[in-house]
Amino acid sequence: MSTPATGAATLAPRRSSRFVAWVRAWRAGLVPFDEVADAIAGDEEHLVADAPGTWTDVPLGEALPVLAKLSPDEIRLVLPAPGDPRGLPGPGDFAGAALDVGEAVVAGSLGLIPQVRMHTSGSGDTFETVLWRVYPLPADAPAASLVLPGAAEAEAELAAALAETTAALTRLDVAQWRPELAGALEALRRPDGTTDLPPGFDPRARRLFARAAVLDRVLALAGHAAPGGAINNYEAQQRDAALRPLTTACRQALVAACNAPLRP
Repeated sequence: MSTPATGAATLAPRRSSRFVAWVRAWRAGLVPFDEVADAIAGDEEHLVADAPGTWTDVPLGEALPVLAKLSPDEIRLVLPAPGDPRGLPGPGDFAGAALDVGEAVVAGSLGLIPQVRMHTSGSGDTFETVLWRVYPLPADAPAASLVLPGAAEAEAELAAALAETTAALTRLDVAQWRPELAGALEALRRPDGTTDLPPGFDPRARRLFARAAVLDRVLALAGHAAPGGAINNYEAQQRDAALRPLTTACRQALVAACNAPLRP
């Protein structure tokens, strides 16, 4: 039977992770340019604002050539959080916006942040478009916080955090407020091996990305208020404290997987 949590586990990973993985593979010569925009966007409409050489919002495919001179190692995923700005190139407009959204792309001297826009059609239907806003990064910005865990370390930390959090949620009797989460967390121990990463990533990075991408969606659901006010403020604080180490490990795992060295 499908549940909100199992449904969450099938949703696409963060947009910035797909952007980084596919653009890096393109710049490494592992996928053709013509496939990149569609792979990033999926069934969404993606536009780019403030790209160099443009005067209006343009389709993603028209803006990607501004990254054509970058090497794969100049393109990296950043998933900052309040109190954890690792990966951001110093303070500024880009850093502030990245912290607000919780995800960003650093691409050479540019930073890109996805913003979701909601629209309502004349018939009342709602739909989304994704706008990638481009920020120039300061020329003297330090390459700060680049000492991040590699895939092997991030995988070990994620496994340990998953075990710790599952035990904590069991003690908190998570079934009272999110009964479907227990099954979703258990399913993470049996990943099916599928991955959205393009060619060039090694098996460890693929395995790490597959698990972290699913877990990222489960955590997004777990952080929401339970239906019907099933937990009080104190219980919500306990829940958040239990999930925090796993949330951090999950972010680090996605970053390590997407920024991992590429192989032909």
